[in-house]
Amino acid sequence: MREYKNRYGDVFTFTEDENHDILWEGNFEFCRIGMPNDYTRAYEAYCNDVHNPMPLEEFKQAVHNYDDETLEYDYPEYITMVDTLRDEIEIVDPSGGPYLSRGMSLNSLGFEGYKIVDFKSIGTGMKIITDKDGTNT
Repeated sequence: MREYKNRYGDVFTFTEDENHDILWEGNFEFCRIGMPNDYTRAYEAYCNDVHNPMPLEEFKQAVHNYDDETLEYDYPEYITMVDTLRDEIEIVDPSGGPYLSRGMSLNSLGFEGYKIVDFKSIGTGMKIITDKDGTNT
């Protein structure tokens, strides 16, 4: 078990289980949770509307382009179709830290070679699903 004390003095504990996943417990009362975007509906509509559509990865960037002068999105008809995957967690950010997100290394918390794959909300906090040295891909 490892402890992390954030800038407000809240103590979070990180305990590894037999699968190399990490149980993250502490004060999550004031916490920001981020969920990933789902571009399926927006990209399908875009592909149906244009003759030569850009690739999906390019669309994911372009659909969020915002012009500060005109105060409009480049693709206003599609930005409203970008949905949220509400059953997935991409970032967890308790007030005062630590901020953790998918793909991050856990080296700074003392878990060398661990990378965050996913988060699962549990009764006492978060379960961090990890990839230890490429073994959980």
